[in-house]
Amino acid sequence: MIIYIAAALCAVIVVILASRLVRRGRHGVDDPDPDGPTAAHTGAMLSALFLLAFAIAIVVPWTSADSARSNTYAESQAVVEAYWSASRLPPADAQRVQAGLRDYVELVSGPEWRLMRDHGRLSATGWAKLDGLRREVMAVKASTDELQNAQGSVLDHLTEISAARHQRAMDAKTTPPLGLLVVTVLTGIVVMLLPLFAGARPRGMTLIPLGLMAALLAAGIYLVFDIAHVFRGGLAVHPDAFTGAAAELRRIAGGG
Repeated sequence: MIIYIAAALCAVIVVILASRLVRRGRHGVDDPDPDGPTAAHTGAMLSALFLLAFAIAIVVPWTSADSARSNTYAESQAVVEAYWSASRLPPADAQRVQAGLRDYVELVSGPEWRLMRDHGRLSATGWAKLDGLRREVMAVKASTDELQNAQGSVLDHLTEISAARHQRAMDAKTTPPLGLLVVTVLTGIVVMLLPLFAGARPRGMTLIPLGLMAALLAAGIYLVFDIAHVFRGGLAVHPDAFTGAAAELRRIAGGG
């Protein structure tokens, strides 16, 4: 952040020095008008900078939310497939593994999802349950080729669940860079107030488009912060994939 501030100060100093040199050289003309070349050039560049920052601040969280949503469905589907594969294990082992998978889904869709939403992290209990399931399956005594295949299939699906869980942990911590949000806010404010800074004194009907622009800019900037986190806000990923998986596991257990 210090480097950003230093770079901005250097740019301001360069502009001041350049304006003094031009004035001393008598190659330019005074430009005090609100609609003069200085204000027009500055307004165009600030608008472009704001639009660039705003677009990045919108597009990046949007794509991140889509990717995170797809990942939750991949994880939940891996849980269902592991549940099916576990049914081929010896009955006692199958019951323990399937019960563990049901507990895992309930944990993720409930307490862990609230933890991701409020604190941006996954629960240690979820990792412990997944590790326990892996040890449970590895401890199964597979005396036949069929049992060995079933054991390997469950372990493969547990590996898929773990990989998707690691990605979900990354998604829970992902937010746009603070500098991008700061630039979006600052350029939005400057664009909104630029006519006043340039010396214009809007009155009457000219206040309507200025006020409308300010309202829309404020709404857009609020949107940037509202969608900054994958698991909360306007684009929040909800635990629909896991609630659906829980229903699917109940259906399988009931023989439906």
